[in-house]
Amino acid sequence: MAIELSPQSVDVNPASSFLEVRDLRVHFPTEDGLVKSVDGVSFSLEKGKTLGIVGESGSGKSVTSLSLLGLHKGSRARVSGEVWLDGEELVGMTEAQMRALRGQKVSMIFQDPLSALHPFFTVGSQIAEAYRVHHKASKKEAHERAVEMLKRVGIPQPERRAKDYPHQFSGGMRQRAMIAMSLVCDPELLIADEPTTALDVTVQAQILDLIRDLQEEFGSAVIIITHDLGVVAEISDDILVMYGGRRIEYGSVHDVLKAPEHPYTWGLLQSMPHLGGDVSQRLNPIPGSPPSLINLPSGCAFNPRCAFKDQVADGRCLSERPELLPVLDSDKHIAACHLTGDAKAEIRSASARGTK
Repeated sequence: MAIELSPQSVDVNPASSFLEVRDLRVHFPTEDGLVKSVDGVSFSLEKGKTLGIVGESGSGKSVTSLSLLGLHKGSRARVSGEVWLDGEELVGMTEAQMRALRGQKVSMIFQDPLSALHPFFTVGSQIAEAYRVHHKASKKEAHERAVEMLKRVGIPQPERRAKDYPHQFSGGMRQRAMIAMSLVCDPELLIADEPTTALDVTVQAQILDLIRDLQEEFGSAVIIITHDLGVVAEISDDILVMYGGRRIEYGSVHDVLKAPEHPYTWGLLQSMPHLGGDVSQRLNPIPGSPPSLINLPSGCAFNPRCAFKDQVADGRCLSERPELLPVLDSDKHIAACHLTGDAKAEIRSASARGTK
């Protein structure tokens, strides 16, 4: 399960965290029952650092990010817990207060820029409008700011391309335009929801380099939401692994990817192709499907898909929900699994031998 890691600093002082999320819950009442999309998620993030949130579709990644922007307000969602951003509590804010923060202090790069950008307005006018919402600027000043941002994200001939419509941009260029709009007001927190989905490998690398370069320039805190652990290894400092609306593993990139503690994380790593690996070796997908968020399995939510539940005595995986516990020799690596440390080490060792 080896994966190449970029050198990253992993020191975090939660007491000074710019963003602190505590026991966040986002539930949606439906005719079939209560959908617990996010169920008790906590994490922290400092300025200048990047957190990668990973998991399959339906694990609660995007719902978590939307709740940080207050985009569930006005819906039937039941949101509870605490979200502290630079000393301000967001969950209890009114819609007017959240609108003042969106784009100015916290901004988001959406998964599909073609649907996020309005098809009837030019790209430049949309970026300029995002700027004028939070600044007392003339149309000319806002247009100049939009052209400047398009240039900074690497779009050629920005003055001319600002007059084009979204459908006239390629996928990679639309994503760059979306990043320009997200950064036009110099936000302190940037959330990127699957920013490289549907882009070819070369463009993916360019987008990740762009986010990293702009983060260094603005000093922003970044949350990147993805199902691709390769992206996380490339750009993140910390990783939050979600399953069934809950966090099941959390720690630094180095700790989680070098010595993962949860079978679900092992499965994510084993299902990835590796450069330089044996081309004849088959990938090992995780069997089964993600659980229903209305009726999670009892005990560990991953137990119906886990190949190692029989190694836990007394059937605890089927009856007892595992707690998030610290991993030995790590200051912040935590995981929710009933397997003993020795059993996990042996499984990882056997897996490593099998990939050679």
